[in-house]
Amino acid sequence: SVVLMATAEALAQENQARTARRVVVSIPDRKLAVMESGRVVKIFSTAVGAPESPSPSGVFQIVNSIPEPTWYTKGKIVAPGPSNPLGPHWLGLNLKGYGIHGTSNPNSIGHDASHGCIRLRNSDIRELAKMVRIGDPVELHAERTPETEQIFGQAVVAAQAKAPAGVGAAQ
Repeated sequence: SVVLMATAEALAQENQARTARRVVVSIPDRKLAVMESGRVVKIFSTAVGAPESPSPSGVFQIVNSIPEPTWYTKGKIVAPGPSNPLGPHWLGLNLKGYGIHGTSNPNSIGHDASHGCIRLRNSDIRELAKMVRIGDPVELHAERTPETEQIFGQAVVAAQAKAPAGVGAAQ
């Protein structure tokens, strides 16, 4: 019975750790953070949806993790490899057609360039795939929140709040 109690306790701790891990994406910052028990584990730079194909916002879950994915689009199939736009790994979300993946275009990182997915550098998606599990929540924030400011800093907010020269100056 001692072994059974220890096993049950270990499973409870694993489930607690599992629910404590989440991915937070700030679309305006083009950044992704892996959070565990309320603390930042790692931040990655991303590409997000272009204006004509924006990234969705909301809370989703990782539903699959596919190394060396094949890309299927409009009658075209791209096998795994350097020309595959999904890069070396796909983390699918529970919103059909959307996920977090690598890229065949690393210059897109830091820009609004995708068809709505969250892109990472290929080395970063490999690292992220080892850090997350199926079922982990993924929060996609279309606007800055107090939490995303705390996670990613205030650079975007400061740039947006900066008044044009002469505005607000003493009269």
